[in-house]
Amino acid sequence: MLVVIKKDYEEVSREAARIIAGAVRSNPAIVLGLATGSTPLGLYKELIVLHRAGDLDFSHATSFNLDEYLGLPASHPQSFHFFMKHNFFSHVNLPPANVHIPDGTISGDYDTYCAQYEQCIKAAGGIDLQILGIGRNGHVGFNEPTSSLASRTRLKALSRETVEDNRHFFANESEMPKCAITMGIGTILDSRRVLLLASGRSKAAAIAKAIEGPITSSVSASALQMHADVTFIIDEDAAYSLTQRDYYRHVLAMTQLFTPERLS
Repeated sequence: MLVVIKKDYEEVSREAARIIAGAVRSNPAIVLGLATGSTPLGLYKELIVLHRAGDLDFSHATSFNLDEYLGLPASHPQSFHFFMKHNFFSHVNLPPANVHIPDGTISGDYDTYCAQYEQCIKAAGGIDLQILGIGRNGHVGFNEPTSSLASRTRLKALSRETVEDNRHFFANESEMPKCAITMGIGTILDSRRVLLLASGRSKAAAIAKAIEGPITSSVSASALQMHADVTFIIDEDAAYSLTQRDYYRHVLAMTQLFTPERLS
């Protein structure tokens, strides 16, 4: 595990974009795992800038999104289809045929649909680089507390805290999703490399539990401690509750000194 502590949200976004851009240049046919929410917005803006400057080509890349709300069509302004289209896909040359986002309009045999999403990931060769945010309760994707650390893509009920966090995005109670389709923790851990981004004091407790706490289903992000190649890119505020901040800075400095290509 590598912990990169940057000054602020803008620096977090730029560092993440630098790493991802380097990975795309090294492997133009890269399979990316993408996340939504406010945290990766700055990252996507930085990648769009690089693409428009002619410095980043997504024409051979493939993407799989982490999740989608159940019951929201792609045209709904709070759907993750809508989010990704307006904040990233419509601004870069990633082929639409290579874009995969769970379908929030399905009904009926959810297990079969989710198994097909897993199979699609496998058919693409697996996810090379997974981007994650983190919830205030330490969840990644919609793997709410008590999610199995071996879980796969599935239908998941949202926690009360997540529903409350989403309340200001919806006009009325009846519109608010109570379930989502999400990649499982086991699916995420299958990715070859993981980048988790976090910014702000509101994420500090979750980050401390994910990095320094015990591995527990109560904090699904803590499962990343078991991954062989995971990087946390966080700002000073998100790092506030870490007890070993100086150690992480020292490890990063030594890593950059001896193996500078590690963060390329």
